[in-house]
Amino acid sequence: MPVAPPGMHLLACEVGPLPDPSAPPRYPFSLPLVRARPRIAFDAPATFLVGENGSGKSTLLEAIACAAGLPTAGEYETDRDPTLAPARELAAACRLSWSKKTRRGLFLRAEDFFGFAQRMARLRVDLLEERRQLDQSLARSSAYARSLARGAVNKELGALQARYGAGVDARSHGEAFLEFFRDRFAPDGLYLLDEPEAPLSPLRQLTLLALLQHMLGQRAQFIIATHSPILMALPGARILEFAGDRIRPVAFDDVEHVRITRSFLAQPASFLERLRAADAPDPD
Repeated sequence: MPVAPPGMHLLACEVGPLPDPSAPPRYPFSLPLVRARPRIAFDAPATFLVGENGSGKSTLLEAIACAAGLPTAGEYETDRDPTLAPARELAAACRLSWSKKTRRGLFLRAEDFFGFAQRMARLRVDLLEERRQLDQSLARSSAYARSLARGAVNKELGALQARYGAGVDARSHGEAFLEFFRDRFAPDGLYLLDEPEAPLSPLRQLTLLALLQHMLGQRAQFIIATHSPILMALPGARILEFAGDRIRPVAFDDVEHVRITRSFLAQPASFLERLRAADAPDPD
């Protein structure tokens, strides 16, 4: 068996037999890609999943996250998140191949970050209320007794302050998103990210790109569903294009997102004129 490159944890995902091939297909088993029962090899420390909306890339990423049991940044873990119920069904039909299985890492959908910020804010409020109630119940106790009772709560509040400062909801979404990644990325982790560019400006996407490159040097592995040509430019990454019932490797310069972006930026006026002409009604 070939030796996996440093930082490689997940080597492949294979979609097995569908639950009941004779039954009318339902989502996600109705997707042409899923019905084709693909096997995806992850043979680079960074893999980008690209394709149009509805191609199945996010669905498969969610299923891999459920099958791997990775922690999430959302309000729920993968085994309890109601929005991941279809992904859990698909995960049951998936077989993962590992170089070294790990739960160190993270699964993150961009929209889940709002839930994470709200969860941290609620935790802070709950801790402050717990400390207030302790002070009230121990009002007649010595200062030493109150200090001991408050110790655990103060420790948790201090940890929140050290990690998130005034709170992840006290900064812009893009700033908080990047700070979250800086804090949560760790060496030897497996990170599954679904459209992490969503809240980021092009400049902040470049910052994330640099952070990804740095973490590859720390033996981290990334599998990322994205529409961002900036992120796809990560050196050494493998790009897999999802189209219909096929998944194929594609070079950066041949990715449709990259070609369209380049074409538009080279001649925006001409590009828009062609779009207007294509949308114009046919003459009577």
